Amino acid sequence: MTDSELRVKLREIISEVSEVDEIPDETPFKELGIDSMMAIEIVAEVERTYKLSIPEEDLRKLTHFEAVYGLVKDLLAKAA
Repeated sequence: MTDSELRVKLREIISEVSEVDEIPDETPFKELGIDSMMAIEIVAEVERTYKLSIPEEDLRKLTHFEAVYGLVKDLLAKAA
């Protein structure tokens, strides 16, 4: 999977769960109306989609798209 494909799929997951059409790189999820329950759903869907386990200590860092992308990219690289 290329970086571009990963970005597209992660945006799709976040958009589907949150019902927010545009997911900018650095805009805090809170400003997009994504609350903690939606964030949990997003993490669960990302874990299912990529067969990953996101460490609990990393969850607080996932405050915007670029943070999610960076973490998932790193976890996928470690799993490969």
